[in-house]
Amino acid sequence: MLTHIRPALVMIVFMTMLTGLLYPLAVTGIAQAVARAPANGSLLTDEKGAIVGSSLIGQGFAKPEYMHGRPSAAGNGYDPTSSGGSNLGPLDPKLADRIKGDAGKLAAETSAPIPSDAVTASGSGLDPDISPAFAILQAPRIARARSVALADVSDLIEKLTVGRSLFVLGEPRLNVLRFNRALDARFPISKR
Repeated sequence: MLTHIRPALVMIVFMTMLTGLLYPLAVTGIAQAVARAPANGSLLTDEKGAIVGSSLIGQGFAKPEYMHGRPSAAGNGYDPTSSGGSNLGPLDPKLADRIKGDAGKLAAETSAPIPSDAVTASGSGLDPDISPAFAILQAPRIARARSVALADVSDLIEKLTVGRSLFVLGEPRLNVLRFNRALDARFPISKR
């Protein structure tokens, strides 16, 4: 009986060491060598070195002088511990009411067509990016709140808009956190 149990125990220890220790260490080492920033969560820091967020996770910005992200269905708005969609179907009255409310707020700001990402949440509720159309829609509000020229805000949007990955994957997009940090650096708000 010991001749059958010993090889099984040796294989359990060997596979545990291989798949539970050596493989994760090798993958972590390769990731750190090849793509350090993404492997560490694409963290953004301020001028003092303090972490202000990740470019991979959306954050709520409500002040008029900042770019606003997509609506969030994650908990109480951009709560990473409650990531997920609302699970409301397209015919659900709650979803329709929320979209109408969000569209009404945006319609008060502009007469331009409202892009879909301005009123719909992403699957995770934590999407860090918005479409260039949604960004341009918000540019006049940001320019007024910061007392800068609309052309300056529009130029910054154009400069920070990222195209399709590999020229064919995804859609052009603007990272809200990166944009807001660039706004603060380029057009600081005077202390009130």
